Amino acid sequence: MPTTLSDAERHANMQQDTFLGHPKGLFVCFFTEMWERFSFYGMKALLFLYLIKYHLFTDEQGYNLIGAYGALVYAVPVVGGLLADRYLGMRKAVIFGACLLVLGHLGMAFEGHQAARVAGEVVRDEGALQVFYFSLALIIMGVGFLKPNISTIVGQLYPPQDPKRDSGFTLFYAGINLGATLAPLLCAYLGETYGWKYGFGLAGIGMLAGLIVFIRGQKYLYGVAEANDPEKLAKKRLGISTEVWIYLAASLSVLLIWGLVQTHSLVLQLSEMLPSASPVLWTLHGISLVLAIGIGWFMLKHCNKIERQQMTALLVFIVAGLIFFGLYEQTYGSWVAFSDRVMDRNMLGLEWSAGQLTFLGAFFVISLSPLFAWLWPKLASKGLDPSKPIKVALGILFAGLSFLVLVLGIQTPLESGLVSIWYLVLAYLVLEIGELLLSPIGLSAVTELSVKRVVSLMMGAWFLGTSYSEILAAELSKLAAIDTHGGVISDIPSAMQLYEELFIFSAQIGIAMAVVFFAISPLVKKLMHQQAAA
Repeated sequence: MPTTLSDAERHANMQQDTFLGHPKGLFVCFFTEMWERFSFYGMKALLFLYLIKYHLFTDEQGYNLIGAYGALVYAVPVVGGLLADRYLGMRKAVIFGACLLVLGHLGMAFEGHQAARVAGEVVRDEGALQVFYFSLALIIMGVGFLKPNISTIVGQLYPPQDPKRDSGFTLFYAGINLGATLAPLLCAYLGETYGWKYGFGLAGIGMLAGLIVFIRGQKYLYGVAEANDPEKLAKKRLGISTEVWIYLAASLSVLLIWGLVQTHSLVLQLSEMLPSASPVLWTLHGISLVLAIGIGWFMLKHCNKIERQQMTALLVFIVAGLIFFGLYEQTYGSWVAFSDRVMDRNMLGLEWSAGQLTFLGAFFVISLSPLFAWLWPKLASKGLDPSKPIKVALGILFAGLSFLVLVLGIQTPLESGLVSIWYLVLAYLVLEIGELLLSPIGLSAVTELSVKRVVSLMMGAWFLGTSYSEILAAELSKLAAIDTHGGVISDIPSAMQLYEELFIFSAQIGIAMAVVFFAISPLVKKLMHQQAAA
């Protein structure tokens, strides 16, 4: 489809080429993101356990590394979004990111020799660790180019103020979680049963499937994801086009990230003496400062009063997302350790691994998504649809309440002294109600409230907030760090007490911040200037 069509012409064509009432391009993005999330969460379900049990990291080292990885994987989308806005366009950015992801996930399948204790010291396969770190770096850069742009494409498929936008993002979110449901069940099972390399390898195959889906489905995007200025992209410097320079610079940046990932896990062991010593944290602060100056300058120089207020409202949503995911991302840290060490994991006649149980979050999102996709338009037709700020406040509240469910489980243990798995199931249910209230609504708000020419950048800002969430989640999880021998604990009651203290504190954060966002919701709604659609 020629990229010279106007937005109105593109949307008219897409309205005539629909499936289940939505543009077919939505389902291209749905399946691309489904397979990308399959690879991402398949690896993530194994990551903490792999570090603790195979490479014999301490709890603190493991939490530091997954925090560093998570922070970078959500910070780099700021750069990926900016490059897509100004040069590449979203389609090329997604394809480039997907190629890096395929390489990174397949590289994770190389595990080397298992670490061992020799004369009281841990001896690791340093060569295998370097391959592991480099694979993480490829994944981080790949997500940076793919993640903000695939989400932005979804928003571009709908005209402004289209009432189907929120339900479209909810369906897209279901695609994300379909991949995230299947991945732990399959990848974690293979990894923990037959060998880590099999779980990581299957994740890589999933990413390859996502790349193929996107390439074959490009025609249904109707040019909404193309570069804004193809001539600028083709312009040559030193005989090399701008597009190729971008790919080269990104590839070289993988080396920088390679160093950052492995340094963080070592340097933060000194965090009590040097709390600002982490290179990853300094990198994050640097990106944030540049982004804040850029957004502030753009709002002052290029936005009218209404646009500035809408962008301000969006920044509030980004802060809300940071708080929510600071609690949520403990599901891959403290929740995994908790379920692996002090929980009876028998359910429905099967014994589940801790990695497999991370499927519960995505499972509940899929189960509840049709209800929420139906609920919002239904409430809107009766004038009862809560505003986006209210939905966000409710989301944070439910995140806090999910930790109280786990506290209840600790306080009412089984005869064996372990926590029943059903408390974890209920905690995930409560948490995912919160996620469906907040996350798809937040993604929708980014595409709706951003000035069009910086929408990918603002999507990157949304994910930058999530990168701080990863650091917050890691620091919270470390409050319950335990000395283990390859992930095995010797004192279950003491461990349960530590987890109880952590979960109570996390619940207090969620409930208190929910009260704050309820209080400011009328102001945020006013700043949005979309009372009828909000």
